[in-house]
Amino acid sequence: MAKFAKGQSGNPNGRAKGSRNRATILADQIFEDKLFGEDKKAEVLISKAIALAEGGDTACLRLCFERIAPARKDRPVHFPLPKMNEAKDAVTASAAIVAAVAEGELTPSEAAELSKVVDSYARTLQTADFEERLTKLEKTLPK
Repeated sequence: MAKFAKGQSGNPNGRAKGSRNRATILADQIFEDKLFGEDKKAEVLISKAIALAEGGDTACLRLCFERIAPARKDRPVHFPLPKMNEAKDAVTASAAIVAAVAEGELTPSEAAELSKVVDSYARTLQTADFEERLTKLEKTLPK
């Protein structure tokens, strides 16, 4: 016999907002010196990790290296987008992005991010154009 009905969560309200798991709480305590007291600080742990890394411990070496030179999430993209004065200019900008991917000037992920910028700007232009047309229309209507 099943403990819960199929498709029914055992905790329908989910985890309480703001709650943290035990590992996170312990990590916070270590770096706030609550776990080891005043005489043993986080520097002891850091020094130990560095010493192990210097001794050839690959896990500690990787940990230290990731802190010194973290993986880059993104980089500046030097790509001239065509001018966009109207929302319909997004077609030209999108075509330029696709061509740049095809020529190897942009990676697909860079192109995806640039496409989001183009889309957002095109929607902003549409909104501004709509507001302008609505204002003109409202001025022509009799009061």
